[in-house]
Amino acid sequence: MSSSDTVSGSVPEKGRGRLWRLGEWCARRPVVVLVGWLLVLVGVQVADHLVGGAYSDDFSLPGTQAQEGRDVLAAHEPAAGGTSAQVVLHDGQPLVQFQAQVDQAVTSLQHLPHVLSAQNPLPPPGQAPQPGGPLAADGLTGYVTVRFDGVPSTFGSDYLTQVDGAVAPLRQAGVQVEYGGPLGELARPEPSDRVSELIGFGVAIVVLLVGFGSVIAAGLPLVSALLAVLLGLGLLGLLAALTTFATVAPTLATMIGLGVGIDYALFLLTRHRQNLMDGRDPRTAAGHAVATSGRAVLISGCTVVIALAGLSVSGISFMAKLGLAAGVTVVTAVCGALTLLPALLGVIGRRMDRFTVRTPVAEGTGPDDRSGPDESAGAGENAGTGENAGADQGAGAGGMWHRYARRVERRPWWYLAAGLVTVLVLAVPLPSIQLGHIGDGADPTSFTDRRAFDLMSAAFGPGSNGPLTVVVDQSAVAASDRPALASAVQQALAGVPDTASTAPLQTSADGEVLFTTVTPAQAPQSERTTDLVGHLSDTVLPDAVRGTPAATYVTGTTAAQVDFLDLVAARLLPIIAVVVALAFLIILLVFRAPLVALKAAVLNLVSIAASYGVLVAVFQWGWGGPALGVSGKVPIESYVPMMMFAIVFGLSMDYEVFLLSRVHERWRRTGDSRGAVAHALETTARVIGCAALIMVSVFAAFIVSDNVVIKMMGLGLAVSVLIDATVVRLLMVPAAMTLLGGAAWWTPRWLDRILPDIDAEGTNLSPDAMS
Repeated sequence: MSSSDTVSGSVPEKGRGRLWRLGEWCARRPVVVLVGWLLVLVGVQVADHLVGGAYSDDFSLPGTQAQEGRDVLAAHEPAAGGTSAQVVLHDGQPLVQFQAQVDQAVTSLQHLPHVLSAQNPLPPPGQAPQPGGPLAADGLTGYVTVRFDGVPSTFGSDYLTQVDGAVAPLRQAGVQVEYGGPLGELARPEPSDRVSELIGFGVAIVVLLVGFGSVIAAGLPLVSALLAVLLGLGLLGLLAALTTFATVAPTLATMIGLGVGIDYALFLLTRHRQNLMDGRDPRTAAGHAVATSGRAVLISGCTVVIALAGLSVSGISFMAKLGLAAGVTVVTAVCGALTLLPALLGVIGRRMDRFTVRTPVAEGTGPDDRSGPDESAGAGENAGTGENAGADQGAGAGGMWHRYARRVERRPWWYLAAGLVTVLVLAVPLPSIQLGHIGDGADPTSFTDRRAFDLMSAAFGPGSNGPLTVVVDQSAVAASDRPALASAVQQALAGVPDTASTAPLQTSADGEVLFTTVTPAQAPQSERTTDLVGHLSDTVLPDAVRGTPAATYVTGTTAAQVDFLDLVAARLLPIIAVVVALAFLIILLVFRAPLVALKAAVLNLVSIAASYGVLVAVFQWGWGGPALGVSGKVPIESYVPMMMFAIVFGLSMDYEVFLLSRVHERWRRTGDSRGAVAHALETTARVIGCAALIMVSVFAAFIVSDNVVIKMMGLGLAVSVLIDATVVRLLMVPAAMTLLGGAAWWTPRWLDRILPDIDAEGTNLSPDAMS
């Protein structure tokens, strides 16, 4: 092809695959694409506003002891079943002085929709308070136990207004009223991610301006990612009308969508810009960028979605739906990068660098990277071959990344050892990880559930915030044996370690069920409370009813959380195995190299172990937790490690595919395995570094959230990406690939015959297309 053809962008049709044609079509018809995107976006947002569902943490765990016990109690004693929450009352004077207001409030609560029962904390006039009851010994604090037929957080803000109206007489009398447990969750302020998003966007703008110099180039990835995330959140809202998603689902989807959306757009933008520098016209440059880097984006996006889909292996709908929520915005991010961004590039044309803050750069190029040809990597061999001409010359001798790449090439063992030592040190806290549930005591004091938690802890002990309900189904027990059974159960529950009190056994109205309340001595999130639930359900109660056909259960909110923890812990290893196997298979399919796929899986495991270690040190050991707004030491939320593993393993493949595809591309052209690693590193280091810094800033910005789980997830993902993009991608991967040499790309003949040919970076485009 002549140079004039190159400049004009005339590329034979045979050289254009589907991705090329898609990117070029979008760049040539930007108005159609942009209007189409806006119409779809507005339509989805309007539909979400009109018929979209709400988010709540109302989920069940069929087959667990807590769920079965709840069902048994609800069937035989509805007023004692359901979901319980506390309305905590406190005043400087004894609450009995507000008898009329308390009675009025309790009566009003009993008449609210969804309320099964409401227990008055004050004794009838003339009677002494019952020891261990809902009124503290000093009479200054009490609590109304309200039982609902569902989870209050699903009832909506209008319901909270009704609750506020019911307790208004108490507040008017000066009594402090706080809502605890699930009712307190309903009363929490509406979560807002706008501050986190603004922080993430602000840092991303600075990174893009400093890294690439152009104001317009800095804005395009942000616009593309933002519109893609808004579309994804609208679609998620529509899905929420069909099924229940957790309250953290939209925040998680926003976090992941912004991170990958900016990354994907950046990968394409840098290739497009290099194409412009190499002489292509803007529309052809956009098509070529989609045909090359767009392939890596498509493969990376599929990898992230597949990793998230691996969460369904857990068999826990809560986890599977969180994966689905994040997957929705990943899909829209990929669509935005492959269609919306090329359209924006078509509009901008050659005006990308009209407004600059420094000399614009592209792939692997920079002010320090232009001193001459690459004498060691053979820059001249590809002169005039389109996208590689500028890259080779720009990434040539003397640049910072060039010199660093050569140092790694000369001493690969040292760099591999340095990276391994770093991640192992960070992973030191991992063996002491304690999975659990983060209780209300870790929330900000501005939350009513936190104030209720503190009042309850001070007056009744920390365990009062997580009472356990013991249920004994004696329907199959002969009537003559039931008194002895009740006595045996009551005696077995007396003096159980780590219990503060046990209420007398009660019998359901039909006489078929015994039930009582056991108050733990420790807070709900304590490891000792978790052990207590297991001790009661596995040892104490079965021993008490041994020899009878009675069935026993431990239920309640805290017991359900422990059951969820047990399920997650039991299925974490299978999830890890599935996700690792899927990642191995994808890398194998893309690069047809078993050793490369094995290396990717092993290094990603090491990376995630290091990030887990950081989480344990910060939150569980308390090394920096207070600085992040976390009150005291807290366990690692049970589902966070599983979610992090799926997300990080998927995201790490972005950089893995992006780097390895360049290594593979260079190796196929030159046959020089060591030179290919060095060339790929110096070509992609700037892009990977900027992309990782942006993603780290997006994730880290969510640390300002009031939700401790979101803080934990944000920090964990930020640390994971930082470790992956620096220690793993810039130290361990180049060193390992250098040591493997040409053997890295070895494929057994039998495997080569059955593997499909997937072209990750468009290296199979025809010579005409590549020129």
